[in-house]
Amino acid sequence: MSIRPFDTAAIDPARVCVGIATRGRPDQLAAMLDNLARQTLKPQTIIVCCTGPEDVGAVAARGDVTVVYEQPGLARQRNGILRALPDGTDWIVFFDDDFYPDPRWIETVSRAFRAEPGLACITGHVLADGILGPGLTREEALACIAAHDPATDDWVIEGYSPYGCNMAFRCETIAGLRFDERLVLYGWLEDRDFGTRVEQRGGRLIKLGTATGVHLGVKGGRVSGRKLGYSQVMNPVYMHRKSTMTTAQLIRQIIRNVAANLVKSARPEPYVDRRGRLVGNLIAALDLLRLRLTPERAASL
Repeated sequence: MSIRPFDTAAIDPARVCVGIATRGRPDQLAAMLDNLARQTLKPQTIIVCCTGPEDVGAVAARGDVTVVYEQPGLARQRNGILRALPDGTDWIVFFDDDFYPDPRWIETVSRAFRAEPGLACITGHVLADGILGPGLTREEALACIAAHDPATDDWVIEGYSPYGCNMAFRCETIAGLRFDERLVLYGWLEDRDFGTRVEQRGGRLIKLGTATGVHLGVKGGRVSGRKLGYSQVMNPVYMHRKSTMTTAQLIRQIIRNVAANLVKSARPEPYVDRRGRLVGNLIAALDLLRLRLTPERAASL
């Protein structure tokens, strides 16, 4: 499949909703929404799901944004967005509050959905991901996007698990589905779990090279190292039990994360609580040895 990103004449109007789950970062949210206004194909609805008015600040007064409230947790907040979807929405786009899409991201994804009726989920191509380092600034993100020509990435990867910072779903393919709220707090692999259940329904998942953007990886508002470390071990085992992760994926996921935490704990990065994550890994391992399959315990650590 080849999707040409700039032929706007071929696009029929689509009812697109952008959903953003956020907590504790009102300034970052406002900056992201200002950037979202640059999209060549505007969403008909923007739904922000937060835990209280302090999460959104002045954004609550914007006429182009619907604010809904939920208990804390990425899965819960995304489910709040799904419940608030207007009737007749064609596709829902989930962006993180620190993801900056190329101005043609929604246009490009909409064209792909129109061209390929069997498509259920599209994940974009992240040009730079600040989550892998100390994080990126808004200026760095915009410069990276401006310097890149999406036409050079005219490729598609089939069967690609969605990446939560920038993913879109055809609404009719996810009717009745919800993110698993036992995957608490930051969610850790909730996007893969949801995508696998869409695929199990017969939905087609792809990564689209021409839908580009930058993930700032802002550190503020994220969960503690101990909580995340617990989820790094417990969540894959839980997903394996419910058949949304294979045995090979389970082994790779746990070994990669535990090994990274163990090796880097001696000289941890200043922006990662490696020792806290390692402690969380160990607590989860002990729970599993006691035959406790409790992903929700991360919230109480």
